[in-house]
Amino acid sequence: MNAAAKVLLAGGLLFFCGAMMRAQDTSGPLTPPPTEDHNVHRVTTTDAAAAPPGLPPAEIVKAFAEKEDRYLRARVGYGYKKTVKLTEFGRDGQPSGEYQIVTQTAVDSDGRVYEKTVEKSQSSLHYMELLPGGGLATLAKLPAYPLVTSQLAKYDLRYVGDEKVDEIDCYIFNAKPKLLERANALFQGAIWVDKQYLEVVKTYGKWVNDLGDVRPREFPFVNFETYRENVEGK
Repeated sequence: MNAAAKVLLAGGLLFFCGAMMRAQDTSGPLTPPPTEDHNVHRVTTTDAAAAPPGLPPAEIVKAFAEKEDRYLRARVGYGYKKTVKLTEFGRDGQPSGEYQIVTQTAVDSDGRVYEKTVEKSQSSLHYMELLPGGGLATLAKLPAYPLVTSQLAKYDLRYVGDEKVDEIDCYIFNAKPKLLERANALFQGAIWVDKQYLEVVKTYGKWVNDLGDVRPREFPFVNFETYRENVEGK
């Protein structure tokens, strides 16, 4: 893993939507699934680190934040195409509805960059409707790189352990905002950092401001799982 340049959102959407949709089969307000049906262990602020990391935690944080700076600068120089796939699951655990939409960057007459819809499937969802001006617009506003150097002072970052992600040995850090803001959404969750290259491989968590969780109103979940992967060997 030498550079992280592509973000895959579908995993978090599929996982959390599926967990919620199993709880009921008719339209109407969604209710959380029973605990035994949604027993997922995640890293939390109360988890004690099994052993100290091979490098001082502050050094690891500094290194991966500098890499995030580099990727953020590079990203603005490229266009991209984004695919969001949403799947609902029934009581039997099988897919009961699906919707997929593809957007790509475009520039308007004033030079402003925005995302336009280039492809979308016929929706068979029973509970949700994902509209370009609604949920997609909210997703587009969430920062792709929340832990750049200029943002580190806003977070408490704590080393909590290590784990393999797709055969990559990673350090795990928990991120929690020190003070919530109104204008800017901040990340709250866990970050997996490649031990060898000190780059972010994966994040799992939610976005918050001083009003609470930030998410599209039509989404019955607040957490997102994001993976990075190499593009053209970088």
